[in-house]
Amino acid sequence: MAAKIIDGKEIARQVNEETARRVEALKAKGCTPGLAVVLIGDDPASQVYVNSKVKKCAELGIYSEKRVLPADATMEQVLALIAELNADSKIDGILVQSPPPKQIDEEKVIAAIAPEKDVDCFHERNVGRLLIGKKDGFQPCTPRGILVLLERSGIETSGRHAVVIGRSNIVGKPLAAMLMQKAKGANATVTVVHSATPDIAKYTRDADILIAAIGKPEFVRGDMIKPGAAVVDVGINRIPDPATGKNRLVGDVNFAEAVEVAGAITPVPGGVGPMTIAMLMSNAVTACERRRG
Repeated sequence: MAAKIIDGKEIARQVNEETARRVEALKAKGCTPGLAVVLIGDDPASQVYVNSKVKKCAELGIYSEKRVLPADATMEQVLALIAELNADSKIDGILVQSPPPKQIDEEKVIAAIAPEKDVDCFHERNVGRLLIGKKDGFQPCTPRGILVLLERSGIETSGRHAVVIGRSNIVGKPLAAMLMQKAKGANATVTVVHSATPDIAKYTRDADILIAAIGKPEFVRGDMIKPGAAVVDVGINRIPDPATGKNRLVGDVNFAEAVEVAGAITPVPGGVGPMTIAMLMSNAVTACERRRG
């Protein structure tokens, strides 16, 4: 029996509707949430991502500013812009599109963003508070989106074994920390495997919930999945399609094989991706709500 498809587009739509209602409630009190998106350079893919975020802000009633610096911008220019946005009362959240050009120290940029405006949850203060279970920071967008997908799909995490493939600071590490918290939608026993783990399949076959975020096209095969497990595919990879001569988009999971084994699975595209931007919008509104006190 084929797995249930977890519809990230539909769940993101629900989240966005809720966010729009929160925006309206804030506007009624005289406060409009504001998000600044900073782009350094003219990378085409980054431009697409930034424009999609600006468009979503407009759809939800969030004020947005797209700030573009040249590809040869200096650290001083970037830090000056961050300082300006930190001091701007119209801006509740600041996002700097990654990756920046090689002359820009991304860690220093992240550290310069005011923690209360760090809607990506990359600042070390927010990461630390996330780890110890504090609620007054932010939760990173992709991991939070994954947990919302699981919860709204009726997939229980408490007492279950979750295996995370990948240890990035953006997904793997924070997701593992969030899954193990003593909280609703968490309480899982968590194993993290990565590129240096021997025999990854030994661990994935024991997972009730399997999250693939390793950045390798179709890495997870059907025989690596426990029958009935929930599979979340975070990967976005473009590979050649011999049938069309063009590239096609695939995840870190071989979907055709996995869908025959798993109990539930996210597709690529249409799974985790829409949730990431939905949670970014939600975080920006949360920042404004906190500013209102």
